[in-house]
Amino acid sequence: MEKATRLFDCIAAQAKEPKADLLNAKVNGAWKSYSTVEVHDMIYELAAALLDLGVSQGDGTTEGRDKIGLISNGRPEWLITDLAVQLIGAVLVPLYPNTNTKEIEQILKEAEVKYVFVSNKDLCDKVNEVHINVPSLKAIFTFDEVDGCTNWTKLFKPLQEVFSQKIIAISNTIKEDDVTTIIYTSGTTGRPKGVMLTHKNILSNAIASGDVLAQIPIAEKRALSFLPMNHIFEKMCTYIYLFFGFSIHYAESMDTIGINMKEAKPYIFTAVPRLLEKVFEKIMIEGQKLTGIKRKIFLWSIKVAEQFEINNTSAGYKIKLAIADKLVYSKWRNAIGGNVKAIVIGSSACPIKLEKIFTAAGMVVLEGYGLTETSPVIAVNYYDKKGRKFGTVGPLLGGVQVKIADDGEILCKGPNVMAGYYKNPELTAEVLQDGWFYTGDIGVLDQDGFLKITDRKKEIFKTSGGKYVAPLPIENKMKENHFIEQMMVVGAERKFTAALIVPSYTNLKPWCKQNDISFSSNKQLIEDSRVIALYQTIVDAFNPEFNHVEQVKKVTLLADEWSIDSGELTPTGKMKRKVITEKYKAEIDKMYAGQISENPSLVN
Repeated sequence: MEKATRLFDCIAAQAKEPKADLLNAKVNGAWKSYSTVEVHDMIYELAAALLDLGVSQGDGTTEGRDKIGLISNGRPEWLITDLAVQLIGAVLVPLYPNTNTKEIEQILKEAEVKYVFVSNKDLCDKVNEVHINVPSLKAIFTFDEVDGCTNWTKLFKPLQEVFSQKIIAISNTIKEDDVTTIIYTSGTTGRPKGVMLTHKNILSNAIASGDVLAQIPIAEKRALSFLPMNHIFEKMCTYIYLFFGFSIHYAESMDTIGINMKEAKPYIFTAVPRLLEKVFEKIMIEGQKLTGIKRKIFLWSIKVAEQFEINNTSAGYKIKLAIADKLVYSKWRNAIGGNVKAIVIGSSACPIKLEKIFTAAGMVVLEGYGLTETSPVIAVNYYDKKGRKFGTVGPLLGGVQVKIADDGEILCKGPNVMAGYYKNPELTAEVLQDGWFYTGDIGVLDQDGFLKITDRKKEIFKTSGGKYVAPLPIENKMKENHFIEQMMVVGAERKFTAALIVPSYTNLKPWCKQNDISFSSNKQLIEDSRVIALYQTIVDAFNPEFNHVEQVKKVTLLADEWSIDSGELTPTGKMKRKVITEKYKAEIDKMYAGQISENPSLVN
């Protein structure tokens, strides 16, 4: 690949080896392929239309460049809009489709967005609701046909030579250090911040990450995309695909991922740990339906997978693995198209148990780590065994430097580090010092150069006795038990450490049936003394692995799963600890009422 300096240089790279199926999506229930030529034509025609609307790069500064909003699920139109905006030197401001109207208004107003592209009627209605409060906003365009809204196809016209020359002239002035997008963080610690990322930031990350993916043995370069494309993890990976010759299939929705995988037969996809958890839950549900010898083989294969180690060369284990693969794992792969070789995981910590199970089944989990501010990858596990280690987020990505501060905070320096926070120089100065970005995460580099994340600096709390507790290691460890779906450790300024737990009802309900425990609702189920005793045993088993102050003394079981829609999780699946703490204040206070014995107990 020739030297590229801007993200839209992928257009020239693709033109040399055009594909009939560069981008693929479902239209009216059937897959539609967009060729390289079609995609490029649409990019240039949209760029010309934006110029005709008066969109410009202004004086060339980030503040002077016009801003274009984009609120949509992943689809070809998203990428075409992104590249068209880049070509004319404007700045893309993408938002999550489930962003609430208050945040939409805040972001559009702060960024002074001029035009907004949305995917459907619901999103058009959301933006229309705040339109009057955003003076800079001139119009809204929709990808779907929506009554009363202007469809984006109305903008497309045959490309005139004058616009073609103008686009080329503008694109030639764009430099690698120019800001190409402002991505607003998901707000786990407060109001979203606008992260300014340059072409160089994202491109350097994509090229270095592409070298990692080049190790994966695949017959065809085909990927499935279903994570939000405004999340830098999915956006950066998209540009890996564009620069390295992949075709991209977009899933219809999160609910159709399994079906779409079977149809598209991808070799690679990106995901968050929550998705793997859901996939494994479905595997377990199907396995629980089996009877007799088939059930025994299924459960045995799960145990074999849980024992997987990257460098296990034992002949006996290899034989077991081969048998399990023939009888069980091959069926898992076939259920998602039969071709998946690697799953790239990001956003939050992936349980080691899941990494082992999927890797043992021939779908190698490559867990990485990074932030929006670092474009995003700082470290990632490689496909090659020498570059993989369970319990870590892998070795540092090429070109990225890391040092560990005296208090354990991870500091990062490299071409991937953001230009700063939009209109927030004070906060920028706080996190960027002498070129080092202060991640807010606590971690260590082991003797082999693998990075391990141990906690979030802002999530570490102090008990009333003055002892510090890092909740993440406790949560990650206890969630290895298949009866625990979600967990949040609490105890700031309290006498002891406690936790809220959402049981894995997928696994708990079959257990209840096996133990003749009847129930009509989740609430009734978690109030049963035998269920409480089960979780008591689980907590008791894990506690000795932690020091006295970290041991969970009391636990409350919850009937409802935390989700993005109900507000406890960010759009990328991270816990909103403040929201959860406020929502379950009564349950937390109840755990701390009265005296505490030395033995853990569960409260409902």
